Amino acid sequence: MAKSKEINMKLPALDDLFSTQEQRDEASRESVRNIPISEISDFPNHPFKVKMDENMSNLVDSIREHGVLVPALVRPKEDGTYEMIAGHRRKFASELAELEEIPCIIRDLTDDESTLIMVDSNLQRERILPSEKAFAYKMKLDAMKRQAGRPSKNSVPVAQDLKGKTSRQLLGEQVGESQDQIRRYIRLTELIQPILDMVDDNKIAMRPAVELSYLSKTEQEILLDTMQLEDCTPSHAQAIKMRKFSTEGRLNDDVILSILSEEKGNQKEQFRMPKERISKYFTPGTSVKQMEDTIVKALDLYRKRERSKER
Repeated sequence: MAKSKEINMKLPALDDLFSTQEQRDEASRESVRNIPISEISDFPNHPFKVKMDENMSNLVDSIREHGVLVPALVRPKEDGTYEMIAGHRRKFASELAELEEIPCIIRDLTDDESTLIMVDSNLQRERILPSEKAFAYKMKLDAMKRQAGRPSKNSVPVAQDLKGKTSRQLLGEQVGESQDQIRRYIRLTELIQPILDMVDDNKIAMRPAVELSYLSKTEQEILLDTMQLEDCTPSHAQAIKMRKFSTEGRLNDDVILSILSEEKGNQKEQFRMPKERISKYFTPGTSVKQMEDTIVKALDLYRKRERSKER
């Protein structure tokens, strides 16, 4: 007796039986919807600062007059609310403009997809603070590593992706930074917030900040107190010295104070004089260096004369 063949048929879903192709296409197509702002939460650990400045004030005025022209991007949450992916500034400005809703594109995204889009959309801004780059690069690099099936660590993994490049290489190419610069920015995430704020405020330069990131949190707190008391910040050389003492387990209050008390090359007292006061004594075109040398020689002669008078 011949065996009957099983016929596998993919049956259409019940909804498909009672809807047109046009309706099904419309349902799958992304559309813009007005969503209450109260139902949209911020992206977890959003690294980009949303603050009230002149640009924000201009955005608020624009929204009051024209509304939100570019929809935000959100993803649905299990509780029926939404999570902001791209549009935090528009949301904040809309709240200041006293709007209750904001136009949004709703898209189903994984955590890593959301992170990549969130970071990329914000990196297009004209001015980005070092701290914003630091956490954004770290978040994106971790997401890229997870997508490539690698451990989420700061160190460059040995395994390569399908393009034969490390995640850090790919990230550097995407954002226009070298691998070393990516590493430096990510190191800043190890700084305590007050010191990181000083980096954002240009009170501490990038290179010394990276060295300071290797100090323990306790050592950074001591350093912060000392900087505030002495009203100074470490140079690159001083930061390197602190890191060395920290590695050796010898960095304490006294050592930090001693290092910070060292005279920096750019902190030597300078004597300045308006060029207009002395230019009449020199021929036109005389360089500042030549003027300085001539004045020093003249002072040497003056001192010799004075000494000869005393004899």
